[in-house]
Amino acid sequence: MQKKQYLYTGIGYLVVGLWVLFTFVLIGWVFFASLSTSSEIFSDHMFKFQSGLHFENYIKAWTTQKVSVFFMNSLLYTVVSCTAIVLISAPAAYTLSRFRFPGSGLIQNMFAAALGIPVIMIIMPLFGMVSTLRLTNNRWVLMFLYTGMNVPFAVFFLLAFFKNLSFTYEEAAAIDGCSPIRTFWKIIFPLVQPGIITVTIFNFITIWNEYFMSLIFANKANVRPVAVGLYSMIQSMRYTGDWGGMFASVVIVFLPTFILYILLSEKIIRGVTAGAIKG
Repeated sequence: MQKKQYLYTGIGYLVVGLWVLFTFVLIGWVFFASLSTSSEIFSDHMFKFQSGLHFENYIKAWTTQKVSVFFMNSLLYTVVSCTAIVLISAPAAYTLSRFRFPGSGLIQNMFAAALGIPVIMIIMPLFGMVSTLRLTNNRWVLMFLYTGMNVPFAVFFLLAFFKNLSFTYEEAAAIDGCSPIRTFWKIIFPLVQPGIITVTIFNFITIWNEYFMSLIFANKANVRPVAVGLYSMIQSMRYTGDWGGMFASVVIVFLPTFILYILLSEKIIRGVTAGAIKG
């Protein structure tokens, strides 16, 4: 029995190791390509860097390929949307987890049901409404849509954290004369910090890499996020042939989420597991 367990564990580690190696090779190839010329990329000696390291590919991508515009647009959309999601979902999840009122169960079920609705099912009605109001290519509309689409997940995720908190915190705060609103922001909100950080990271990655909705509602160059902007750059490569600059753009777009996950991976794991532990 123990030998079988070791065998299954070994197979699991082997599969994970192969997947990590495959991912590492892909990321490494893109990084090396971003420091090469177009001719070297299509040759057999790209990794030799015979013409040196071409860091100018990054400067060119940032300035001439409008990566700076796409990057700042995505940063604005992501930061504002993630902040709004937390400010909306945290009080909502707290209220649903701590108070019982007519319709509270129905509201929870509606949030859960909203998680199963594909974006493609509602994209056309939304586009019709936005077009009627003449609000296409509007940054605030896109941030509003990002917020609305991700609030159900955030509420559903944070419900577990609030449910696992003891009611003694509110009772002690009430004895000290704290109002319910002040109790939430001063005492309860800091206690669920692992959940707040985790849901913020998930939403950051989701919004940063979002493509379909931004393609529909932000088709002008000055409001495009990185996903749509990168796709347009790839299409232009057929005419410019600047593959080194294109791969440099890919690295620039990829770095924020990669660095965020590397630095906060422990907090993500702690936040995911904390919601399942009774406090």
